[in-house]
Order: sequence, then C-alpha cells, then structure tokens
Amino acid sequence: MSRFGLLFLLILISLSSKAASILIPMDEDQKNHLKAYGIAFWTLKNGLESDWLLNYRGGSFLMKYAEPLEKECKIRGVSYEVITDAKVTSILTEISDPSVNMDLVKLEKAPKIAVYSPKNKLPWDDAVTLVLTYAEIPYEVVYDEEVLKGDLPKYDWLHLHHEDFTGQFGRFWSVYRNASWYMEDVKLQQATAKKLGYKKVSEMKLAVAKSIANFCSGGGFLFAMCSGTDSFDIALAAEGIDIAQSMFDGDGADSDAQSKLDFNKTFAFQNFRLDMNPNNYEFSNIDATPTRMLTQTNDYFTLFDFSAKWDVVPTMLTQSHDKVVKGFMGQTTAFRKDVLKPDVLVMGETKTANEARYIHGEFGKGQWTFYGGHDPEDYQHAVGDPQTDLSLHPNSPGYRLILNNILFPAAKKKKQKT
Repeated sequence: MSRFGLLFLLILISLSSKAASILIPMDEDQKNHLKAYGIAFWTLKNGLESDWLLNYRGGSFLMKYAEPLEKECKIRGVSYEVITDAKVTSILTEISDPSVNMDLVKLEKAPKIAVYSPKNKLPWDDAVTLVLTYAEIPYEVVYDEEVLKGDLPKYDWLHLHHEDFTGQFGRFWSVYRNASWYMEDVKLQQATAKKLGYKKVSEMKLAVAKSIANFCSGGGFLFAMCSGTDSFDIALAAEGIDIAQSMFDGDGADSDAQSKLDFNKTFAFQNFRLDMNPNNYEFSNIDATPTRMLTQTNDYFTLFDFSAKWDVVPTMLTQSHDKVVKGFMGQTTAFRKDVLKPDVLVMGETKTANEARYIHGEFGKGQWTFYGGHDPEDYQHAVGDPQTDLSLHPNSPGYRLILNNILFPAAKKKKQKT
C-alpha cells in the first residue's frame, strides 16, 4: 500500500472512531432518570433524532451527537455517554439479535400533552403534573369547559387528575363537608354545570367522561391515576342512572342503580358493585384498599416482562431499572382482578394480594393506561400534605412508569405481530 493510501486509511479509521452519538443510559448508572425523559422530549421538540432502546440498560435513549444536546444533559444533571459509530453499531447488533429480548423504537415527534385538572387550588397535588414539571416537559391544563368545548383533539395525550367523574365531589362529604376548600369546590362545580347548561354536576361530568372516551376512541392516548381511573368507568357505566345521594345532587339515588349499570361502555372494569353509602370514601368495590392486608413495609408490586420484539407496547410502558416497585396508596390504590375485563392487560401486580396496580388496554383506535395510587414516593398522601420534592427521588421507578406513558405517543407505531 502506498504512503498516501495508508494515510487515507488511517484518517478513515480515526474519523470512524470519533464521537457520533449520545447514549443516555437508564440503568443504575443514570444519576437522574426522571430528567432523562425530559432530555428525550427536548430532543424531539428540537427536531433531533432519538431512539428508545427497549430493555437495553434499563431502556436507554440514543441520539445523534449535537453540542446543544450535550450541553442540555450537563445543565439538567443527566448522565450520558458520548459513543463512536463503532459502538453504536455494536449496540444495534446486540439489540437486533433474535435471541435477545431487546428492540429499538424510533421516537418521531414530541406529543402535545394535556392534563385534565381543576383550575382552583385543592389541598393535594398530582403526581403527573409534579413529574412533568420536574422533568421540564411542557403541558397544558384543561378542565370541563375546554373538554366540552371540543379542545381535546388538539392533544395527543391526556392525563386525568385525581378526579370524581360521578358528580359526588370525591366522596369527601363525610369528613370535609365543612372545610372551606370543599365548599368552594362544590360551589364552583355547580356554577360551571349551570353555566354549561346542565342541571347537575353529575350530568356535566358524564358529558366530560363521554368526550374523553371519544378522544381515546378516535386515537388519543389516555392516562389516569387514583380516582381518575374507577370513577371514570363508573360514570360511563351509570349513564342515565342517578347514583348520587341527595347531599350531592339534591335528590335521592336510584334504588335499582346497580342492576341498571351497562358494563359495555367501560374501559377496564366490569361486574363491579357500587358503594351507595355516602359516608364511605369509596365509589365501588373496584378499589382493593378496604380489604388489602399490606403495610408500607411489604407493599410492593412487580412489573411483568414482555417480549420487546413481539409485545412492543407493554414493553415500552414497563421500561425501568427496577422491576420491583414500592407500592403507594390513594383513594383508589389497586384494582381487584376479578372486576377486570378479559382483554385488560395487567402490566404490574401485587400477586400476594391478587391485585393489579398498572393496567393497559385499547379503546377504539386509541389506548389507555390506568395506574393505581396517588403518589409513587408518598406512601399515604393525605389531604393537606406538602407536595413531594422529586429532587429527592430522581431515580424513582414508580415515577418512571408515568414518564414511559408520556413518551409512548411519540413512538413510531409498529405493526404488532400475531
């Protein structure tokens, strides 16, 4: 080989060994898992490429190298590795091996996110808004007026705040009916219902629930936690039936309400029994809270392992560096398995208690995820408790599950194998 040819070869080797990509590891090497999702979102917002490496080092992210991206990682305190083309090829070869439970999903565009949440201040916080803010992922707040005005098609992803879609004001009447925040919320909800042409709050909330169902059916992504899960399905099943006692809507409930429920209208639950006692802090027997025997020391749930190459959707939604997640309570803590519809996919369960904690399904052209509990890093978040400081929990597996759902709509859809 001539000296010129040798020099050219050395230059090529040198160029191929230079930095070409940024790998954001999501295993135990990551200093801040939650803000790492914010980096992935920032990348998409800025028109840069991003790949989600399912089951590779905890569900890592791979992006083309860009100096602003590296700077953003440093600013946000996110661990990253600058890797060569040769290393990228090695990683992609490993992931593509048919015998390895890994896959690559391309993230195409940043989803537009909405949070269904009241505009008035209530004495509790919402885990999704907390983690979105901490991860620096932008979102917009919508509530009843915006939903009924038809704004939901503007968004790709919708989260349901701790909410009561049955019009019973969260079942807080028994304990908090004389609290100023409760009376203000009731007054505001009633005024909004009247303004929008509804006789009762329950009628307005049903219309909202049906609009949300239509959003999902049309291809939207729905995520709900705590009472936003079961009260949503209960409202849909009870369409046209009065299930609210007189202290909630001025007249008595239908004594035959239970027998009139239509479970064909619900997303996740069937054959549940309503709790018609207004003094109880429960809507139905969907929630396992009243009967569970677990305490904080033994309350954990396990994420299922799915085939990354065959079951891409649940694999995305269960990406984590820890498959055993600390349990946490809420008005709706966990879902009794015997009231789940047959096609509901359980992604996380507490097997010893026979309860589902993290479930997923399809509705029309859209998809939904329900997550039991109120705050993944506050075991029993009570009314009036201070909000969780996520800077103290940057590696929370429980909060990671929320952020998996945030990125889910950004993924290029792959045809599921059958």
